[in-house]
Amino acid sequence: MLNSIVDRLDVSQVLASYKGGGNSCFHPRMMLKVLLYAYLNNIYSSRKIERQLQEHIHYMWLSGGARPDFRTINYFRGKRLKDSFDAIFTRVVELLHSEGFVSLEVQYIDGTKIESVANKYTFVWRGSIETYDTRLREKTRRILSEAEEVLEMESHETRPDEELSVEEFQARTSRIKEKMNSTDVPKKIKKAVEKTAKEYIPKMLEYERALDIMGKRNSYSKTDEDATFMRMKEDAMKNGQLKPGYNIQIATENQFITNYAVYHRPTDTLTLIPFLESFEKRYGRQSRVVVADSGYGSEQNYEYLFGPNLIPYVKYNMFHQEQKRKYKKNAFLVQNLFYNPKGNYYVCPMGQNLFYNPKGNYYVCPMGQYLFFIREEKRKSDAGYISQVSIYRAAKCLGCPVRGLCNKAMGNRQIEVNHTLNQYKEKIRYMLNSEEGIFHRKKRPVEPEAVFADIKEAGKFRRFRLRGINGVGIEFGLKAIAHNIKKIAACRGKYGFGWDNLQKVISNYAKNPFLKHEGSLRVA
Repeated sequence: MLNSIVDRLDVSQVLASYKGGGNSCFHPRMMLKVLLYAYLNNIYSSRKIERQLQEHIHYMWLSGGARPDFRTINYFRGKRLKDSFDAIFTRVVELLHSEGFVSLEVQYIDGTKIESVANKYTFVWRGSIETYDTRLREKTRRILSEAEEVLEMESHETRPDEELSVEEFQARTSRIKEKMNSTDVPKKIKKAVEKTAKEYIPKMLEYERALDIMGKRNSYSKTDEDATFMRMKEDAMKNGQLKPGYNIQIATENQFITNYAVYHRPTDTLTLIPFLESFEKRYGRQSRVVVADSGYGSEQNYEYLFGPNLIPYVKYNMFHQEQKRKYKKNAFLVQNLFYNPKGNYYVCPMGQNLFYNPKGNYYVCPMGQYLFFIREEKRKSDAGYISQVSIYRAAKCLGCPVRGLCNKAMGNRQIEVNHTLNQYKEKIRYMLNSEEGIFHRKKRPVEPEAVFADIKEAGKFRRFRLRGINGVGIEFGLKAIAHNIKKIAACRGKYGFGWDNLQKVISNYAKNPFLKHEGSLRVA
């Protein structure tokens, strides 16, 4: 089956990467078959794949008796597939779509962290680099200012709120050294300036390069600069040790992987929008339904999801807590305070009216005290998204008999409310509790999570072997295609059909009463 699937793939883009002349090379289609079969059998080392080509009859048949060595295998995997692998993966999913295994109308999205091949003790942290760089610049500034004063030179000092660039430090140091050659200066000053030129300025350049590599991240590894340090759940000591790794996002349908992407960010929240855009770019269309867990629930994501023609079933953090009786009966929670949308106020649970606001812009606490609107503030997320928060404050909490249950602050109670996010949550809450929403909520845990379990637990795929985000993308993509072929083979074994008749298999998608439309599974 793997042989027939690869034979149907277009590998012209891989062939175009080969230059003419020289010795004959192995055909990329054969190399791809060998790699996929190895990943299908949980063999990821190029040396082990080379050994299989010498010992295992299945590998010999797929390769036609050819025996590429481990260097050739690794070069093909890491270099030859670099610019063309996305198209190969896309073509495999399009074959699944044409045979009716997937509709591309629904995405069950989730992410996992997989460790990089990088050494886990080669970390570089943003906080440390910025601290050391600031101290070094201040020390260099003092040395150069003192030297300029002794040499009676014009000071090139900037204002305290301005910062000299490394190039300006270099130019300033060069002028001082040139002046020192023709003037007698104390040995201490001369030694400090020379040390600045030989040690401090090169160190500044090193810090500058480190921050440039890091970009918006907080860390990276010296042996794999694309890897970010993340807390891994699978740590052997069960203490969530930080290790260099990548955040892998996948979309599944009927447990087939329809899209995947690799990200530096350890959290899932900021990966949703670029991931959905990558799906649209890959297939030239967007799915109708998006299902994800609470790790993706944010105002920015909801704004995007409710924009185009998408039906989002994306939970927010407190969704399950809100269903519990303890949460519903806690009258002091901000979410349970009375709020009049016309008057724009919340009500204290005890219903006290201390004074009247003619504008009516307030909440009311359980004791009846009004929490009046104070101001609006703008909050900026790590991705640069700006949200607006309204601040409300009670007028008189002193002497309240239930103050300990309501507010532990020294002064009057103050609450922050994001009305836009609350409106999105209300829509999502209604959709998740609908019949279709419950269907997708039940199906989501057995979609991407089952796929990750098959890849990481059954497949022993817990650490990458290639460095860099491109290499990691190729390696996980090979495993994703192997997983999809494995699913096809499972259907074949269960129903006894060949590839040409696999469209007769009634997949889980056909059992979905909410997604009947054109392009669904063809049933003979």
